[in-house]
Amino acid sequence: MSTVGTRRRAKVAGLRHRGQDAHTISSRNWQRPPSHLTRDMAGDVVLDMGWGRLVFGHTFTDQRDVVDALRAEETGERDIAMYVPEPQVLVGLAPHELFMDPSITFRLQLSRYRPPRDRNPDVFVRMVRERSELEDVNRLYAANGMVTSDPDVMWANHRTRTFTYLVAEDTRTRAIVGTVTGVDHVLAFGDPDEGASLWCLAADPQSAPRGTGEALVRVLAERYVARGRAILDLSVLHDNDGAIALYRRLGFRPAPPVVVKRKNPINRPLFSPQPEQLGELNPYARIVADEALRRGVRVEVTDAPSGEMRLTFGGRSLLTRESLSELTSAVAMSRCDDKRVTRRLLAATGVRVPRGVELAAPALADTEGLAAAERLIAETGPVVVKPARGEQGKGITIGVRDGEALRRAVAEASANCPDVLVEEFVTGQDLRIVVIDHEVVAAAVRRPAAVIGTGSDDVRSLVVKQSRRRQAATGGESSIPLDATTEAVVHEAGLGMDDVLPRGQRLEVRRTANLHTGGTIEDVTDDLHPDLVDAAVAASRALGIPVTGLDLLVPDVSGPEHVVIEANERPGLANHQPRPTAQRFLDLLFPETRRAEQR
Repeated sequence: MSTVGTRRRAKVAGLRHRGQDAHTISSRNWQRPPSHLTRDMAGDVVLDMGWGRLVFGHTFTDQRDVVDALRAEETGERDIAMYVPEPQVLVGLAPHELFMDPSITFRLQLSRYRPPRDRNPDVFVRMVRERSELEDVNRLYAANGMVTSDPDVMWANHRTRTFTYLVAEDTRTRAIVGTVTGVDHVLAFGDPDEGASLWCLAADPQSAPRGTGEALVRVLAERYVARGRAILDLSVLHDNDGAIALYRRLGFRPAPPVVVKRKNPINRPLFSPQPEQLGELNPYARIVADEALRRGVRVEVTDAPSGEMRLTFGGRSLLTRESLSELTSAVAMSRCDDKRVTRRLLAATGVRVPRGVELAAPALADTEGLAAAERLIAETGPVVVKPARGEQGKGITIGVRDGEALRRAVAEASANCPDVLVEEFVTGQDLRIVVIDHEVVAAAVRRPAAVIGTGSDDVRSLVVKQSRRRQAATGGESSIPLDATTEAVVHEAGLGMDDVLPRGQRLEVRRTANLHTGGTIEDVTDDLHPDLVDAAVAASRALGIPVTGLDLLVPDVSGPEHVVIEANERPGLANHQPRPTAQRFLDLLFPETRRAEQR
């Protein structure tokens, strides 16, 4: 088979038929193209993309060779066969191995492309400059549920003109927030259609400015216009309404080519019937369901709104609710549910926790407890007041400094739970460590919801826009409330909700880093100090819980100093991709599926 390299330019066909899509060889799904159009085209062309290989079916003279090429797919990768003449015949040669992908090919006639009147000032698109930036590309792939790629393969590809790796920078923060890959078919195999293709469009679901995807597609199209290419193709799943709307807006139109793939575990949702109500699950349950289906574990959705499922393998069934399963005992769950019990058990085993005072219900009537809380303020400074039970940051007040503020905070906390906990306010980074089967699987620093100034939008508009992005990225699980707390945080920064935030200025709009109120996360698993790992494992053992998300406050994740402030019995595994949280969860539930994979 041919590998990547510069091919001799087609003599006539590409220019002769430019803009006449009916005559392009890549549009002839149901017949082989005339030999005079393909005499200068390389044969049996397969390109390694790092996440899988592109098999250009119309460069093969024998369909059985295409089958053999797809059979050579590596485990954990996703090969794609494009431009296959008579794809139904190809699938018929190996019906138990191959399937026609439920995707649509869209094509842009580059002669008809028109640049935008105004460029998005928040996005700058450029070529990848350093190998390290390919780690950011993989981060974006993982955040969008895509197969990650081998950086070495991408970097080798990048050094040729056949491949184009673009990234999008947020001009306000200089962070990489988007990526797209292009393949030049003329350089790859001497394409007589003078074509190119677009792959792996991805934008950061947490922080990409609006219009990032459009900016990436436009720059890629303009690069191929400058090279004299005639068409730009892409493949998109039929139900990806947002992407399809973008492509149509830019002038792409449906085209005949069909995609053929192997029936592998990654592709299973595309060719195998899916459980009822699977599409109604939130992202935290869906990541578990997808991993279970990939392993051949039967999934029955028993209550979609709560994320409850029954997983069955080898005659054994377990109920799960997101990352909570029947393996978590009621006692372990109750230990995490009551923050007072959590801190007592952890302190008893030597795990560091903040100093605190417990107020018994009704909290405002616990004069002894209130007096002790005021003494704590006098000794340590500001305190945090929180309900003894609860989640998602509800009823928590941070930075309470005097008796009057203490009583207001206690009243707010007790509205969520009659028992209240007052703890010293410990500064530091908000660190979440996920422990599964008493092993650290992932760690991330959580940051409060924030907006970035554009120089033209007021704070209120920025909050609304960022909240919409978070909702779209998390299936409605995360949003920034426009409430008194948000207004108070903005006011404390010396601004009002109607003030225009200067371009590039970052403004935190919430006090806590809770993901449900718009917080974001940054993976730090590889940077954890060994003492933090040991503390997390010790805490999970002290609580006797197989899956937990531990919340710590640390000055620096690479240092040993810390306090543990909470334990969550149902951590959101989807928040930590590409860390293998769902994989380790299924290892715990059905260890026999792990052994089968290892074989």
